[in-house]
Amino acid sequence: MPLRKNILITGASSGLGRGMAREFAKLGRNLALCARRVDRLEELKQELLAANPGIRVFVRALDVMNFDQVFEVFRAFAGDLGSLDRVIINAGIGKGQPVGTGMFRANRQTAETNFVAALAQCEAAVEIFRKQSAGHLVTISSMSALRGMRGNVTTYAASKAALATLSEGIRAELLRTPIRVTTIYPGYIHSEINEKVKNKPFVVDTETGCRAMVAAIEAEKVEAYVPRWPWLPLGFVMKRLPLRALVRMT
Repeated sequence: MPLRKNILITGASSGLGRGMAREFAKLGRNLALCARRVDRLEELKQELLAANPGIRVFVRALDVMNFDQVFEVFRAFAGDLGSLDRVIINAGIGKGQPVGTGMFRANRQTAETNFVAALAQCEAAVEIFRKQSAGHLVTISSMSALRGMRGNVTTYAASKAALATLSEGIRAELLRTPIRVTTIYPGYIHSEINEKVKNKPFVVDTETGCRAMVAAIEAEKVEAYVPRWPWLPLGFVMKRLPLRALVRMT
């Protein structure tokens, strides 16, 4: 398995993106970090360089809904580092309300950010990987993507399911190439995106969760549920439960 030295992470200013950046920095990887809040990226850059002086860190502002900017930023990072060995599509939002309750705007924003903007990021990453004839695309889905979910999670779960299906399609396209594709299904990991969620079974702290995510990414398996326990067996159960039973659980 090749060493993925140069890693790009979107949505790196907070939450899981920030946590993964810290874990990869400990492994000595060079980082390309982007998000809308560039001031937080600059703070993170200084923190990472102070703790890991042997690495290189580049930061850029990026609104993933600005699709032209996605391509510009990814190409600029590739120029900064000489290549991109791994791109982690992490940027996303968790807004949402039950369908039909007058909150289409919030649900649309979630769907567009978590899927259409993710498509743009995948396009930009794979374009670079094709030119390099190498690379590792990582998409961050969700355990909620395994089934249709009710309430505020309906659109979020659907957008993450769409991202997982997109990832599999890209994987199928690239099977006979050196480019690898991994889909990560995180369970509840404490972060800004879920801090207002009341019911978070088996939640783990950000550091524990991000350490598990980075370990799964490094393994470069096709799919990974993280943390592995209890989400691997729970994923098996979730896929097979009758809908009424699933609703009672959630």
